[in-house]
Amino acid sequence: MVTAALGATNRLHFIARKGLMKSNPLVQPVIRAYSTVIDREHFGLADFRQMLDVVGRKRLVFIFPEGTTRHRVDAKGGAVYFASAAGKRILPINIRAVGPYPPKYPFQFPRVTVSIGAPIAVADLEGEADVRRSEKLRDMSERLMKRVDSV
Repeated sequence: MVTAALGATNRLHFIARKGLMKSNPLVQPVIRAYSTVIDREHFGLADFRQMLDVVGRKRLVFIFPEGTTRHRVDAKGGAVYFASAAGKRILPINIRAVGPYPPKYPFQFPRVTVSIGAPIAVADLEGEADVRRSEKLRDMSERLMKRVDSV
């Protein structure tokens, strides 16, 4: 859906969690072709370097700030951190599903709406300067999610 919304010439690169590689074997080649796989549960230096490389090298990197596609999960600081480290702006994309989610295979799919907002500079998400880095990233991620929700 997002690829269609952004246009076929804008090839998206996704960040995928390692657990997805254990899912349906038919999906694994697609994940390998269009994603960088990280170990979210045991995120280490190799994953960190891999993320920095991907965010700096690829044109459009798709990261769920919540770290999942589930609803009502607090955003983590990774998307803001890596955008800042790579000097990239963030494109807020709101994906709304109405109907069975997750989809009930083989024939029940939700109706999906994809809304795209204006790019956001990481500096536009900053608030108080006197808080710890982890708190600052969390606050910035919350501001990002408010912007995504308003798209």
